[in-house]
Order: sequence, then structure tokens, then C-alpha cells
Amino acid sequence: MPWVLDEIVQAEVDRLKRLRAMVDEMPPKKVTLVGDSVLDKYVHGWANRLNATAPVPAVKVTSSEAFAGAAAHVARGLMSLGMIPNLFSIIGGDESGQILASNLKREGIDTSGLRVVANRQTVVKTRIYGARESLIEQNQLLLQIDEEPQEEMPPAVSQRLTVTALASLSDADVLVLSDYNKGAITDAGAQQLISAAKGNGIPIICDPKLTGLNRTEGATCVLFEIRGLELTRRRLGLASSAETARDLISKYNWEALVVLGGVQGLWLYTADAEHHIPCLLDDARQIIGLHDAAAVAMAAALSQGASLHDAATLAHAACETILGAEEGQEVLDRRTLSASMDERAWQMQVSDR
Repeated sequence: MPWVLDEIVQAEVDRLKRLRAMVDEMPPKKVTLVGDSVLDKYVHGWANRLNATAPVPAVKVTSSEAFAGAAAHVARGLMSLGMIPNLFSIIGGDESGQILASNLKREGIDTSGLRVVANRQTVVKTRIYGARESLIEQNQLLLQIDEEPQEEMPPAVSQRLTVTALASLSDADVLVLSDYNKGAITDAGAQQLISAAKGNGIPIICDPKLTGLNRTEGATCVLFEIRGLELTRRRLGLASSAETARDLISKYNWEALVVLGGVQGLWLYTADAEHHIPCLLDDARQIIGLHDAAAVAMAAALSQGASLHDAATLAHAACETILGAEEGQEVLDRRTLSASMDERAWQMQVSDR
């Protein structure tokens, strides 16, 4: 007699198959993307010995690479899924800014929304990885170096960015605010953008720092890390994560809160419901880009009218592709996203026999 799936498992398998078809047939939806862009640098080498004067590894560099990160990384993910990102961001008039813009152009991403500020430093994050030459599989992060301007972003620059982004909302299918608190998104600018998007009836996805929650009021969906939710719970003196999520949703008028837990899975909270999607991976090879992947997947789903539950399921599949990837590896595209959902559907069916 053929085995029969539990109704709940069957519903999730059907959801994954539906999302798989949506990704394969995804139309070129337009995304207004506003946020802070960063140049991500990765340096790899052998760490066979310690420095002669301090107990720190001496890394013999074997390779290095640079990618457009943060909001620019979200744009790359959207592009890889066949969507049309209109990126509005700010870079410095330096070599790092030129590299970032060139990388975007090379991938076919429109850079006309980038504002270049002369005599300003582009934000750069350099991650140095090392391994013993005889133990290649044990590559690990040794050091991260952050370079960024010490002065505040000129308000006039942020306001001009907002004005140009507002103009693009007239034919956009979704708004994404990727806020790394570097000055591209201001309190007033966020309010203007969210208000205009709501007026046009398009979904709004916000990926904020905890210090920038006031720049998310009225959003359709907000992204948190599990650590951020726990810190907020303690600060508010509440008893549980669910109570904290409901408090935030009510206070900031969100439709949903999506909490990224890495190998602990993903949680979707709304005012009256909670869904947990467990992770199939036992450990994470990396977590860099987790927020960006979730934002891309949520935008892809919501721009096509998907439910919040469907969108969160797609976001979780995107996160799993990041968690299982090599450091700095670019993995979020249609093929890898579809493969992640296929694997999950198969595992659910097998485990329910």
C-alpha cells in the first residue's frame, strides 16, 4: 500500500512545489531598493605560523576578491532571480567606490541610482580567512577589518537619494529598505518612501538595525536575527519571543516579523499567528549575507502576490543556500534556490514515511 503523507507535511510539500514553480517562471518584477552599499573584500591564505612578535597568525595570501555587498548584494540577488532592481545608494568618490560600481555594471545592474560623494570614503569590510596548508578543510575567519567614514552623511545627499527613489515607485512592484545605518536611509526619508509605497499598494520589506526600528513603521515585513529579538525581549522585559514580536508588530504597525535563526530555522510572526520553519542543516558553514538572501526571497515572493507564509518559506530556502555555502561564495540564484526547495521537499517526504 502506498505510504500517505501527514496532512500538515503534505501541505508544506505542496507549498514548496508551488514556490519552486514560481521561481522557475518568475517574471521580471521591478524592485525599488534603497540602502547602504558596502564593498566586501575576502582575503584567503595559509596560516602556517604565528607572527614573530605576537601570538597571532601570519597569513600568506594566496587569493583575494571583492564583491558589491549590503544593499548592492541584495540588488545582485534580485538580478540573479530575473528581477529588475533599481538600486538607490551612496558610495564614496574613491577607488573602492569605483570597484563597487564596476562590479555592479559587470553583472548588468543599473547604477544610475548610485550617488557618488566626492572626498567621502566608501564603506569597506575586509575578511581574512586562513587555513593550515595540510588542513585545507579547516579554513576559518581570522580577522575582519571595517573601513568607513567617521563623519555623518550630509543630510542633503540622503534627501536627494530619497527624492530620486520616490520617483521610481510609480511603476515598482515592491520596495526594499536595506538599512545598515550608514546614512542612506534617514528617518524622514524612510517615512516618505514607506508612505508612498503604501499609497501605491506595493509591499514593503525592511532590513533594519535595532537602532533604526523607527525607520520601519508601516512596513509589510521586517527582518530580524534571533539575537536581535532576544536583545529586544530583554530590553522590553517581556516573557517570550512571541510576546516580543507581537509587541513590535503592534508598536510599529508591521504586518509581519521574520526572524532568522540560522541552523535554528526561521520564524514568521504576525499579530495573531506564529510559524516556525526548521532548518535541515546541522551546522552553518557561513552566515554572511543571510539577511540579504532573505530580503531577496521575500521581495521575489511578495512582488508576485504570494502570502506571507509562502514568502517566509522561500526566504528560509534562500537562507539555507547561504548557510551551506563556502565563505564568500555567490550561491543565491534560481538554480540553487530551486535545488534547496527540492531537497527540503524530498527530506520531508522521506522523514514522514
